[in-house]
Amino acid sequence: MARLYTRTGDDGTTGVLGPGRVGKDDPRIEAVGAVDELNAALGVLLAVLKDRGMRKTLLGVQDDLFTLGADLAAPRPGGDPKLPRVTGAHVAALEAAMERLDVGRVTEFTPPRGPEALARLHWARAVARRAERRAVALARSARVNPEALRYLNRLSSLLFTMAVALQRRERRRAEHPSYR
Repeated sequence: MARLYTRTGDDGTTGVLGPGRVGKDDPRIEAVGAVDELNAALGVLLAVLKDRGMRKTLLGVQDDLFTLGADLAAPRPGGDPKLPRVTGAHVAALEAAMERLDVGRVTEFTPPRGPEALARLHWARAVARRAERRAVALARSARVNPEALRYLNRLSSLLFTMAVALQRRERRRAEHPSYR
């Protein structure tokens, strides 16, 4: 029987793409872990989301997040030509998805609440923002594919746009913070 544990991480280190090991709290691992968490949050969202168009888009995003994770996991981006990379085409696909939703201009914050799918969209958006912050922190100390940063920025915008569109499709009155 094959075992699923290696014991190599017992010392607080983990492998990255390429040679060597780094601490499990290394900025690169923080960024990759945040992308992994985002992918899991999207999986939880997809378990309740009914909108077929949004589901199709998010299933593609989940695939993209594996590419993004591999891109961020490489100690020297671009060093291995076989390494999956986030490209401008990935970013453009997110922008096209937002344009298809056509929610118009949104000028106010909306509380992250409502029916389950709507609340989970907002949660995934917040996780996407954290993943972006982790990737930006990594970029301060290591080379990071700029398209990866752009992708994360657009993805959180897409998730917010989806939340606005879903709220409107369900004919829910827009809620705004009371700022008490």
